[in-house]
Amino acid sequence: MRLTGPLRAVAVLLLVGLTWLLANSLFGGESGSSMRSFFTGASEKPTAAESRPRKHKCGLSAPCPAKHLAFRLVSGAANVIGPKICLEDKMLVSSVKNNVGRGLNIALVNGVTGELLDTKSFDMWAGDISDLLKYLRPLHEGTLVFVASFDDAATKMNDESRRLFEELGSTAVKELAFRDSWVFVGAKGIENKSPFEQRMKNTKSSNKYEGWPESLEMDGCIPLRPPLEG
Repeated sequence: MRLTGPLRAVAVLLLVGLTWLLANSLFGGESGSSMRSFFTGASEKPTAAESRPRKHKCGLSAPCPAKHLAFRLVSGAANVIGPKICLEDKMLVSSVKNNVGRGLNIALVNGVTGELLDTKSFDMWAGDISDLLKYLRPLHEGTLVFVASFDDAATKMNDESRRLFEELGSTAVKELAFRDSWVFVGAKGIENKSPFEQRMKNTKSSNKYEGWPESLEMDGCIPLRPPLEG
């Protein structure tokens, strides 16, 4: 029986469509995927790698602008899990690197080049506060100071040590108390208060751990400063 008129047109369209679908099924490609979705009504689910949000340096959710340093600070959890200081995807301070200690964990970074200058921890429960003072007093203009607390960051604090941190841009250090959690990024010669600081007060009624508040986590992008004149 011959097909005529509208029936012949329908038959031709079906034949072309089936041929296209068969070809794309055999050879793959995005058009084949789209065609299969069109006919079946199903959409292909993204892979696990595709569905995960992309992470950038130090785990930031977005990249930093040019001439900015990506950082992430994590204070210690109680007196068990040590703090972390990450800069430009490099871990400067962590338990894995075996360079954390009770008290204040500090990393000094060149604010012009982003180069790590030094890392050190200061025991603020049983240590000598003069060690911290000798460390902070001679800092050069433009030096970035990254601080993450572990266990107790304040017992040995005195007026001069608090003033030195205030000169680096801290506003929370004047009230920092026994076992408070604290993360801070400051700079020698900063003109304003630092926008990079968090403090969690040690309060028995709201502490996450018995005797300690929860760990703090802070990240962001710090602009490199231009070279100093002269």
